[in-house]
Amino acid sequence: MNSLKLRSQLEKFFIEDIGEQDLTTDLIFRDDATGQIVFLAKDKGIFCGEEIIKTGFQLLNNEIIPQVFVKDGQEIKKGQELAIVSGKIADLLKGERVVLNLVQRMSGIATLTQKTVNELDSGHTKICDTRKTTPGLRMIEKYAVRCGGGFNHRFGLYDGVMIKDNHISFAGSISSAVEAVRNKAGHMVKVEVEVETEEQVVEAVNAGADVIMFDNRTPDEIKEFIKLVPPSIITEASGGIQLTNIADYRDTGVDYISLGYLTHSYKALDISVKVIWNKGDE
Repeated sequence: MNSLKLRSQLEKFFIEDIGEQDLTTDLIFRDDATGQIVFLAKDKGIFCGEEIIKTGFQLLNNEIIPQVFVKDGQEIKKGQELAIVSGKIADLLKGERVVLNLVQRMSGIATLTQKTVNELDSGHTKICDTRKTTPGLRMIEKYAVRCGGGFNHRFGLYDGVMIKDNHISFAGSISSAVEAVRNKAGHMVKVEVEVETEEQVVEAVNAGADVIMFDNRTPDEIKEFIKLVPPSIITEASGGIQLTNIADYRDTGVDYISLGYLTHSYKALDISVKVIWNKGDE
């Protein structure tokens, strides 16, 4: 993750939650009261969020000491101590919810991604995400996919050309759409084309597509379509593919399977925070 962008995003998240002040915490605790919070796993899964814990709390107070005992992408067990953060109680409580929310969600995405990779069980086909992410959290959610063993599709509309069915309809044909892009884009820009029929596959190949995506096609259809695609062109499958049926696509020969559910239908991993108050500060 980009550290500058992460800091900027976390600042916005804290401002949204804290506003002018934490009314409850500021009224209960003295400014110099100190303590610790401990992050505990309440379920097994894949951990993700090391930098969230470290960067988040130190944004609130750079004297806070975060200790994270696991690495991103590491398997964790129920009851495992993941991190201890020490500092002023007021700052710990102000940062706790934002940090915990993000770590739970990132770990949930990483866990679901690994389950998907394991279920596919392919030595060739890679799992990747889509743009179906939570607005404002794309960098974080896509990072979690990588921690779970997946790969990233394009990050936005700006870093890759993907000619979809609506583009084709407005342009008149795949050939026209690809030609328009090639006439204006630089040589570093890859062009992906979404196809649904055998005729479209042939047209995309002849038009010079770099990537061909089989949209909402069955495994058997993909096996037939892929015979028409030269090895130099990357292939991708998407649409209608879930954890429950992804194994059916294991032997299609496709290079990538892109899955929106990794970042929009995950379950946050159950992680809790336990508080330790340094009562000697009374």
